[in-house]
Amino acid sequence: MKKIYALLFLALSFTGVITNAQAQTSQISTEYLMTVYIPTERKAIDSTLTIVNILPGGWVKGPRISGKIIAPGGDWIRTTPSGALRLDVRLTIETDDGAQIYMTYGGVVVGSKEAGEALARGEVLNEKGMPYFITTPQFQTSAEKYNWMNQVQGVGKMVELKRAKNDAYVKYDIFIAR
Repeated sequence: MKKIYALLFLALSFTGVITNAQAQTSQISTEYLMTVYIPTERKAIDSTLTIVNILPGGWVKGPRISGKIIAPGGDWIRTTPSGALRLDVRLTIETDDGAQIYMTYGGVVVGSKEAGEALARGEVLNEKGMPYFITTPQFQTSAEKYNWMNQVQGVGKMVELKRAKNDAYVKYDIFIAR
């Protein structure tokens, strides 16, 4: 009987009917796309919603794209019951060669008491000062040169954050997930 099961398993394995579903079947790799710098201004609506206006002066720089962030743009940050922040960002990139690219992303920010205190003092935080700050950019454009961006999923990691009254910004490194 064991011999029959072994032969059946072997036959099904060769036909592809049985796969090792428990094993890792794929890996995700990333390719650096660009760094994004976004000057901001916060408007607290209540304890669960903050609207962040994107101010002039933002930019993107990378090996295949370079440009500025143009109006309008904003981020609707919701605070969850656990204290984690959920981002909802929409902005437009105007490339150095005149293309328009719409960029939108969600994200999760998990801070700490120490990070909040540092931001309140106007300090610049980096990825070591913020326990978790990840975004998921997507792109939309009709520019033929940048059509490839319509077909990728981005993953971003905060590299700097400052929340001073007249000098607030966030800076991300964005990668293409493959």
